[in-house]
Amino acid sequence: MQKKIKIGITGKAGFVGTHLFNTIGLRPDMYEQIPFEDAFFSSKELLQDFVKACDVIVHLAAVNRSENIDELYKTNIFLVESLIQAMENTQVKPLVLFSSSTQEKLDNPYGKSKIKGRELFESWAKKNNAPFVGLIVPNVFGPFCKPNYNSFIATFCHRLTHGETPEIINDSSVKLIYVESLCHFILNSIFENIQTKNIKQIEVPYDFEEKVSVILHKLTHYRDDYFNNGYIPTLLDSNEVALFNTFRSYIDLENFFPKKLKMNTDERGSFVETIRLGTGGQVSFSTTHTGITRGNHFHTRKIERFTVIQGNAKIELRKIGTNEIVTFELDGKEPSYVDMPIWYTHNITNIGKDELFTQFWINEWYDESNPDTYFEKV
Repeated sequence: MQKKIKIGITGKAGFVGTHLFNTIGLRPDMYEQIPFEDAFFSSKELLQDFVKACDVIVHLAAVNRSENIDELYKTNIFLVESLIQAMENTQVKPLVLFSSSTQEKLDNPYGKSKIKGRELFESWAKKNNAPFVGLIVPNVFGPFCKPNYNSFIATFCHRLTHGETPEIINDSSVKLIYVESLCHFILNSIFENIQTKNIKQIEVPYDFEEKVSVILHKLTHYRDDYFNNGYIPTLLDSNEVALFNTFRSYIDLENFFPKKLKMNTDERGSFVETIRLGTGGQVSFSTTHTGITRGNHFHTRKIERFTVIQGNAKIELRKIGTNEIVTFELDGKEPSYVDMPIWYTHNITNIGKDELFTQFWINEWYDESNPDTYFEKV
């Protein structure tokens, strides 16, 4: 049996840290996650116990913004020096991956703190013949990123889904990487370097480059088509799927769903249009007996719609890593749908006396070799 790689993530509660933690959690057969709390930096003993337990440390913890720019620089250097001191005191040599930024090229305290932090880790690695990878990361975007902080995409998405108007401050061309791409790049870097003594500086490749105004135009199109009318917009490639899934993550689910559909009835019976698509995929349907639950799984990239067309259903959603459950009740007498957000485990239960008929749409064909389906109870 292959030994699991023990990975510790500083800054685990942050945007990238949360996604990396959850991505690693998809492969419990390969990885063991070493618990980390920010309070460890205030305890010499706890920090030393942490570094001793790790085969790999991914150092993401950092202050991105502060009213006191001198304090920002000092804090970020303190975090690096604390880790180095803990490794020196315990004489351990884990592979360290340090998340730096393209802001290294800018003359600001954050960029300067990243350059200095990377240089400190490189000096430690050379002195101790230990592996180190400094990652120069482009602009990261993705679901659940904090708006009005360090991602203009997060700010645009939040404002568009909350009735506000985004503003462009600087219509520059930006190199962007989806957070899932970054997580997989980090994991690949671990595999490539864990058995070496390499000291590397790597510019992480971006997924695409686009002007801010073009991104805003696409997001506004998503709002008009999907948010206002319920249409699935045209998504030409994986980058647009990533951007659309990011947009969807800022919707207030409890006030947005379920969406009722228009039923057209005459002497022949009824006709209901369930979905309008600007993109392809796969449509299926199920019947579910009374009291039976389907699902209890989540997806990391798929866009999925549940439409109840007959019977009574309860749909439950829970964001991975949280305890709050969002519940919807749908009645086939008024056909309606709920779309499943990525990284939300979900299920559907027949709560009626009769058979439940549900139509499912997903934006890609099912692939047994890459199903993007992970089981976890709501």
